[in-house]
Amino acid sequence: MAAQQGFFKRYLSIPFIQRMGIAFVLGVMAGLIIGEPITVIEPIGTLFLRLLQMVVIPIVIFTLITAMKKLTPDQLGRVGGQTLALYILTTAVAIVIGLVMANLFDPGTGLTLPGDFTMDPSEAPGMIDVFLNLVPRNVFRAMADAEILQVLVFAIIFGVGMAFLRETATPEIQKGVDNIFSITETASEVMFKIVRGVMEFGVFGVFALLATTFGNTGPEALVDFGILIAAFVVGVAIHMALIYGLVLNVLILKKSPLRFLSGTKEALLMAFATRSSASVLPVSMKAAEDNLKIDESIYSFTLPLGATINMDGTAMYQGVAAIFAANLIGESLTLAQQLTIVTTTVLASIGTAGVPGAGLIMLSLVLTQLGLPLGVVAFVAGVDPILDAFRTMNNIAGDLSVTSVVAKWNNKIDLNAGSWIGKSEKTPIETDEE
Repeated sequence: MAAQQGFFKRYLSIPFIQRMGIAFVLGVMAGLIIGEPITVIEPIGTLFLRLLQMVVIPIVIFTLITAMKKLTPDQLGRVGGQTLALYILTTAVAIVIGLVMANLFDPGTGLTLPGDFTMDPSEAPGMIDVFLNLVPRNVFRAMADAEILQVLVFAIIFGVGMAFLRETATPEIQKGVDNIFSITETASEVMFKIVRGVMEFGVFGVFALLATTFGNTGPEALVDFGILIAAFVVGVAIHMALIYGLVLNVLILKKSPLRFLSGTKEALLMAFATRSSASVLPVSMKAAEDNLKIDESIYSFTLPLGATINMDGTAMYQGVAAIFAANLIGESLTLAQQLTIVTTTVLASIGTAGVPGAGLIMLSLVLTQLGLPLGVVAFVAGVDPILDAFRTMNNIAGDLSVTSVVAKWNNKIDLNAGSWIGKSEKTPIETDEE
């Protein structure tokens, strides 16, 4: 027993990010070396994903309602407008970068589309349906189905309603409103405690997820689609360095991008492993509060919104994949057609955000718009988990970058604390506590 306690004590003494990094590397190696038999451990990764998904809806509800206690209706309108504008702008830039990389790398040249692929892709909703679907017919069904946008809208309406009621109601009613706010605030803290426990299990979950992914795809996928993967990965790197690093962090926040990465590394690594923006939401919120020192009234609104409509990485993939599809059938896309990709993808990103497999559904929409074969969707499905890992990581980096900028514009961030300052800038007491 003493030996076991000593082992776990030594294990927990290793910084969490190092344990996660080791699990990441070992998972990739195990998948490539062992191959398909390693998929027997897939349930461990699935359990980890379910644990993360379990806490998403409660966190959105409790944190967002609590945020209404701190955020006035006027502030909500300003924060919402700023957030939407930045999300749309960064998405448009991401698509352009993806198109540029695809034209430079020219993926798919010399390959042919094998077989006669037929596919019945899920149809992306129209713009009118997008706005109508923001309001749930049944809020409890929306919670059960994890319709985050609908739950987000309900939580905002409920929280704003309580905020207005507190200003106009009798003292007894005001006391009741304050009690509800107190309950949601307490529930938020409970959920974050649960998240910390889930993250500890996440070390094993990440290992299982990556081992399963690479065990299924194998090294052949990396070889056959190497150019496609390289074009997209380089595009992601440029977008993160240029938009998130230079523009949002250096020019607006006036902080080193390395400080931002230091505060978000756990969320980015988790995004790469889970390939689900919604599942990473609790980790992103924890990073925003503990490391980036952003006020809950901002991140509890911007991060759930970003997890559903901000799809920079996914949008960039549409540009790369469309060029890839055209090359497979020996066609070249004109400048006008490539501009069509930008417009279509920006509009579709909101409509398909909450749909499982949103990246492939958006790709189906773009290919249909351009008259390209939908068989390409099935052709790239084999390596989609690998590309999806980079897409999701880019999406999460965008969520947290935009959240930091919006927080600064509204004086809701402490840029002199947390990961924004180096260890040499901290007092001895602060350093010892870390």
